[in-house]
Amino acid sequence: MFTVIRSKEAVLQALASTVNRDPTASDYRFQDDPYLTPKTSSEFKLFSLSQESGRNAAKYFISTYPKYFQKDYAQPHIPCLMPETLEAQIEEVSEAALIERIQMRKVKAAVDLYDQLQQAGTPVSLDVTNQLLDLICFYGDCDPAQENVPEQRNEETVGQENTLSHNKRSPCLVFSFRENNNAERIFALLSEPNTHSYSALIRGMVKYGAYSKAFSTYTDLLNNQLKADVSTFNALITAAPEVKEKYNEKWELIVDLLKQMAEQKVKPNLLTLNAVLKALRRCGTVGKSQAFPVISEMRALSIDPSLASYNHLLSIFYKPGAPFQGQTDILQEVMNEVSGKSFTPQDPDDGICLLLQVHELLGVGENWRLLGNDFQQNIYHARFFSLLCMMENIDVVLKWYRDLVPSVYYPSSNVMRDLLQVLDTDNRLDLIPQIWKDLKQLGHGNRQTLVEELLTLMAREKQNQEVQETFAECALDIKKMYDTGDRGKVMMSWTAGSLSDLVSVLLAAQRRQDAWEILKLFKTHNRVPSEELLDKFLTCIKESGDVNQALELVQISAGFCLPGTPKLIQRP
Repeated sequence: MFTVIRSKEAVLQALASTVNRDPTASDYRFQDDPYLTPKTSSEFKLFSLSQESGRNAAKYFISTYPKYFQKDYAQPHIPCLMPETLEAQIEEVSEAALIERIQMRKVKAAVDLYDQLQQAGTPVSLDVTNQLLDLICFYGDCDPAQENVPEQRNEETVGQENTLSHNKRSPCLVFSFRENNNAERIFALLSEPNTHSYSALIRGMVKYGAYSKAFSTYTDLLNNQLKADVSTFNALITAAPEVKEKYNEKWELIVDLLKQMAEQKVKPNLLTLNAVLKALRRCGTVGKSQAFPVISEMRALSIDPSLASYNHLLSIFYKPGAPFQGQTDILQEVMNEVSGKSFTPQDPDDGICLLLQVHELLGVGENWRLLGNDFQQNIYHARFFSLLCMMENIDVVLKWYRDLVPSVYYPSSNVMRDLLQVLDTDNRLDLIPQIWKDLKQLGHGNRQTLVEELLTLMAREKQNQEVQETFAECALDIKKMYDTGDRGKVMMSWTAGSLSDLVSVLLAAQRRQDAWEILKLFKTHNRVPSEELLDKFLTCIKESGDVNQALELVQISAGFCLPGTPKLIQRP
């Protein structure tokens, strides 16, 4: 008999696979306190920021005062919930102390200790020196930014924040391989550097833009009768488009590197495939002609594409914002290829391929994890829903709308405007009152352009009496938003168009008295009604036989000095 070894989470994973998401339920993060469940996009943003702030504060206290958080209650053990050791425990100058600082990612402390060991004549093993080179070349010759640690803010630090705003996780991304930097200096001290030593240096040079230096260092590696490893070749392939100008020259250099891999018997991997495809994005028409042959060659070596591969492939044929010109079947081929498959991240670029996935793919396996954080998920759902509004009928749109909103997605006012346009196109304006309730719940009840568009749709055509009644109730509810605002937000201002639409909706529902009260608001807000509106109103008054109100209407028209006043007087 064979014993099957399962992880400690296997039972939970099996149970989780038996249920699907309930679109009517709140997100799992909010179920502990339903009262605080966000109902609008702004509330959700506030919740997310508050949650992240609380998490960062907790991590700060755990890391600053680790001695108070030594009891581990979690079963199984969850390393990220336990305090990290931030202070070095080994104080003497030794190789063990150097290893400790490397493991703690203290770049400057590790370099200083290495120099002390050199000055004291204490030998450092090649393996430990290579680890130090890996550290320096990855973080760019400076300590990585400590997460969740509050900073002292002054004018100088604020200026630095503005400069490094795009590199918040690691200010060292602005580092460049200057002459005699620590990585090159320590490498030069090695009497017999090996492949690992060269690989660390070359990868660091490519990462921080020293592309020509990377190829020179690779030449030195070959001159010393050494062979490069696969990570070195991957880095050089990525750098190939940076050292050549013409498309064919870039491709020839990539081919040359691949041939050298074969000569040195270095087996390519998935990252090699993605490095080639990423480089082909910079090769224009050459990239389009070589992309599929590269994928075929790699498949012959049992290397299947990942999400990043497909992302690079689409980027080769379709440039962002540019119209499709030929090769329109490429997208369909990619979607057919990925449909029904479950993907796991294998490349650092796999996590950013949001637009590669059709929504159904999220239900396969654990593909939903590839959507990324809340911000990325919101981008995905916004674009997915906008595409639905452009391409599908109202029934399909509403199916996904009810499934996603608001359990996982809080649509923006622009997306809700797209939804109104679909209602108009498919002649389902009877759903407007329901959408208005959602607009208020989502915090869009004070978006003037959106509200005015909704009023215009209700006023444009007369519906059956039942629908007109719901329109009238909706219109009066909208009036309350103009009068009181939305929970302290800036109030909307009446325009002649919005007042006219509101009056028209009420008249169509035979709410003449309510319409009369709205008509008075024209004078209150210094707005001028149209002659067409007053003519429509007079028709309704005549049907009821209210002579006094008819006279008041003529007086209102005369008060605004409308040229159509004589016609109102002469109407039979």
